[in-house]
Amino acid sequence: MGTTATSAGASRRIPAPRVLPESLPYWTAADEGRLLVKKCRACGEVHHYPRDICPHCLSADTEWLQAAGTGTLYSFSTMGKGEAAYTLAFVTLAEGVTLMTNLVDCDPAAVSIGQTVRVVFKPSDGGHAVPMFTPA
Repeated sequence: MGTTATSAGASRRIPAPRVLPESLPYWTAADEGRLLVKKCRACGEVHHYPRDICPHCLSADTEWLQAAGTGTLYSFSTMGKGEAAYTLAFVTLAEGVTLMTNLVDCDPAAVSIGQTVRVVFKPSDGGHAVPMFTPA
C-alpha cells in the first residue's frame, strides 16, 4: 500500500490469484495490460468472473471480449488502518458488467460513487498481474 491507505504497491502484498484453465486467458491478458470479460453469443450478455458457461442462459457459446478498461465506481469501502488499509470497490465497466476489485493509487476520501475510473494492473506475489482501478 505504499505510504498511505491509497495505493497497492511495495508494502501491500497482493496474493497470487487462483487460476483455473477456463480463466487462464483472462490472467494472461492481465499480464499484458489488457482487461477481458466474457460475452455470451447465445443471449448477448456480458459476464464477469469469466467462465465457460454463461450464468444468464447456461449456454457454452461464450467468447472473450476486450474491455475498454473504464467504468464507474458503483460502491467502495476502505478496511484497515495505515499501511494495512485497502479499499474494496464495485466498478461497473463500460461494457455493463459490475466487478469487485480494489481501488488504488488514490485517497479514498477524495473519491465518490459515480466517479469514472480506469483499470491499472498490479503485480501479485509470485503470480499473474491483478486488475484494479484508479480514478480516471
